[in-house]
Amino acid sequence: MHKFAGWLLDAAKLIASDIHLVSGYPPTRRLHGELVPISDHVLSSAEIETYLKIICPPEQFETFARERNLDFAFMLDANGQPQRGGPPQAGWQRFRGNLFYSRQDPGACIRVIPSQIPELEKNNFPVDLAQRLVAYRDGLIIFSGVSGSGKTTSMAMILNAIAKQGGKRVITIEDPVEYLFPNIGNSIITQREVGLDVGCFSSGLRHALRQDPDVILVGEIRDAETARIAMSAAETGHLVMSTLHSRDAKGAITRMWDLFPPSLQNETQTMLAASLRGVVCQHLLPSSIPGDRRELALEVVLRNNAVAAGVRTGRVDTLETAILAGRKDGMVSLDDSLGDLLRQGRITQETAFQFATDPRQLTRI
Repeated sequence: MHKFAGWLLDAAKLIASDIHLVSGYPPTRRLHGELVPISDHVLSSAEIETYLKIICPPEQFETFARERNLDFAFMLDANGQPQRGGPPQAGWQRFRGNLFYSRQDPGACIRVIPSQIPELEKNNFPVDLAQRLVAYRDGLIIFSGVSGSGKTTSMAMILNAIAKQGGKRVITIEDPVEYLFPNIGNSIITQREVGLDVGCFSSGLRHALRQDPDVILVGEIRDAETARIAMSAAETGHLVMSTLHSRDAKGAITRMWDLFPPSLQNETQTMLAASLRGVVCQHLLPSSIPGDRRELALEVVLRNNAVAAGVRTGRVDTLETAILAGRKDGMVSLDDSLGDLLRQGRITQETAFQFATDPRQLTRI
C-alpha cells in the first residue's frame, strides 16, 4: 500500500475530518478540530503532485492543471487502491478532494466521507428537531455554519429520514456527491454531480423540477439564479434543502439577500419570507474531554408570523427576539444550546464564552 493511501485510510479509522497536503509543510490531519502532523517529513511540490495523481483520474487532473482548482470524490479499497465508478464495496472508503494551486505549487484538502449516513443520536442532532424538519411537506430549509461544521452530514441525516417514510421522489445536486444513499423502501433517489451529470447547480435545479420531485437537495446556494429557483420550487409544493456558509442564522438570511442586486431586494425578501421553513446554524465545538469528538451546538430558527415578518421587511435584528419567544415551538438560541452543553459538562466554560452571543447569559449557569 502506498504511504499516501495509508494516511487517508488511517484518517478514516481515527475519525479525522480532513487531510492537508501543502508544500513546505508536513502532511497533516484535522482530528477533533485540531491540526495534527502525520509525520515530520516536509512535503515538496513534486511529492504532492505524485500523490494527487494517485487519486485523481487523468482527465480530471488535466482539468485541475488548466483551471487551478478541482473538487471531486474518490474511493479507496481496503488495500488503498483507487476504485472508479460503481457502488462502494465492503471495506471501501470515500473521500472528497479539493485540489488547488498556491504560488504555482499544488496542494490539497481531502475530506473523509463516512461510509454510512450517521444516526441522529450518534451525531447528537436533536431528534425532536429532526422530526419537525422531516414533517415539512414543502418550503426551504437552510443548514448554515462555517466550513467543516457538519452541514452536509446533518442534511444527509434529515434526507435519509424523509426517504425512510417511503414514496418520496428525491433528487440531489451536489459538488461533488458525498454521502451515497442506498435504496430506501419505495422512495426513489437520484444523485447528480456538478461537472459530471450536470453543468451547474442552477441548471441541475431547473431540470430537477421536471423530474416529478417531492424533495430536492442542493449542495450549496452560491448564486442568485440557484437561490431564485430554489425559493420558487419551495413555494410551489417542493421541499428544498441546501447549505449556506454563515456564522449565524441572521447571516444565512442576509447572505441570501446579498446574492441579488439592490433593485431586487424587496422581491427577494418577499419570496424568502414565503418559502423559508427553517434555518439550522451549526457549530462544532471542542469537547471538554481532550481528544474526544467535537460537540454540536445549534441555533434554530423556524418559520412563524414574527420570523416571516422580519424576513419580509428586512428586519433580521428581530430574529433574536423571535427565537426567544418561539422556544416552545422548537426554536433554539445559540446561547441556550451552549448552556445545555455546559450544564452537561460536554464543553468547558471557556469554550462556551468564546462562542456565546451574550456571555452574560452563561454566567447564571
